[in-house]
Amino acid sequence: MVYEAKSFDHLLGTAGFSDQLLKNHFTLYQGYVTNTNKLAEDLAVALKSGWLGTPGYAELKRRFGWEFNGMRLHELYFGNMKKGGSSLKQSKIMKQIEKDFGAFDNWEKDFRATGAMRGIGWVVLYYDNSSGKLFNVWINEHDVGHLSGCTPLLVMDVFEHAFMLDYGVKRVDYIEAFFKAIDWNAVEERF
Repeated sequence: MVYEAKSFDHLLGTAGFSDQLLKNHFTLYQGYVTNTNKLAEDLAVALKSGWLGTPGYAELKRRFGWEFNGMRLHELYFGNMKKGGSSLKQSKIMKQIEKDFGAFDNWEKDFRATGAMRGIGWVVLYYDNSSGKLFNVWINEHDVGHLSGCTPLLVMDVFEHAFMLDYGVKRVDYIEAFFKAIDWNAVEERF
C-alpha cells in the first residue's frame, strides 16, 4: 500500500495560525508520508533479501513506527481543526467528558495544562474502548506514550514547529488559538 499525503489547505486563513506556519507544517507532514512509504519499501526489500534479525532491519522497524505515527498524528491533528472551529453542544462526547472529568471546564483545564508542560510531543484526548473512560495523555515523541486499545479523539501538536513561528515560546497563546480552531464535529465522529 502506498500512503498519499492529504491536503489540509482548507486550513489556510485559520485565525491564530499564519499561512506560513501552516504551509511549513503541511510540508513537514508530507515528509512523514514520504518517509513512511520509503521505509515500507525498504522493509519489503529486507524481508525478501533475508535481512531479518540484522541491526539494519531493526532500525528500519523502529524508524517505521516513528514516521507512521508522525503521519497519522498530523492527519488527526489537522483533521480536528477548522477555520472558526465549532462549538461543543450537548452530545455524547460532552456527556462523557462531564462524567469522567466532573465538568467540561475541568477537562479543558487538564487538557490545556497537559499541553503547557515542558517538552515536545502531543496531547491526545483518548477514549478507552475497554473501560469507556476518557483520558488526556501526553505523548512524548510520536511513538512513545500511546495508550493501547484506546481511540484518539482530539489531538494537539505541541512540538515547536506547531507554534514557534507565530508564538515564539508562548505556547499558552498557541493553545488558546488551537482551542478556537477545534472542530468538535470531527471529535464527535471519532467518538
